[in-house]
Parts: sequence; C-alpha cells; structure tokens
Amino acid sequence: MLIAWTTVASRPDAERLAAEIIALNLAVCVQIDGPVTSVYRWKEQVERATEFRLSLKFLPGQSTELSAWVQANHPYETPEWIVVRASEVGEKYLSWAGALPTNPPL
Repeated sequence: MLIAWTTVASRPDAERLAAEIIALNLAVCVQIDGPVTSVYRWKEQVERATEFRLSLKFLPGQSTELSAWVQANHPYETPEWIVVRASEVGEKYLSWAGALPTNPPL
C-alpha cells in the first residue's frame, strides 16, 4: 500500500479533490486534516499559509493514474505530492482495500 500527501488552501478544495478521487476509484481512502499551518519558501520569500492536508491511501496499481490526475486537477501551480510505501499494513485493511474496484466506472 502507498500513502501520499498533498495540501490545498481551502476545505472546499480538499472536499472536492477527495470526493472525485474516490468516485474515480483512484484511491481507497482520502482523509482531510486541518487546518494546518505551512511555512515554506516560494519565489525567494518565506511564506506562511493555512492549508488542508489530504492523506491518500492507494494500491501500487493506482499510483500512475492517481499521480497524473492530481497533477492535472490540483488548484496549485506546484502541488505538494509526496508518496511513501507503507512498511506494514493490517491484513484486514489490506484485504478490504484489495477488494475495492481499482478502475474508474465506465
């Protein structure tokens, strides 16, 4: 199982992305956290922003399509997109995730 993170500026953007990702079967679960405070450098300035973090859980077979979809539909010019492989996943959770459809409905 893979886990990815991205952030957006508003709860409505987070809700929209999460709902569309699940509707398209691009991930098995999306959780929304926030607001969180992000401090970062952008165009030679230190910035501080209130954001909402999305944690996405998905299977390796969904990775390429999910990444492409996020890049194409994210409201930011340069979206955060960090993916890690879970080193341990509960057997029941992984079984549940594997039983879900992994292709968008026609």
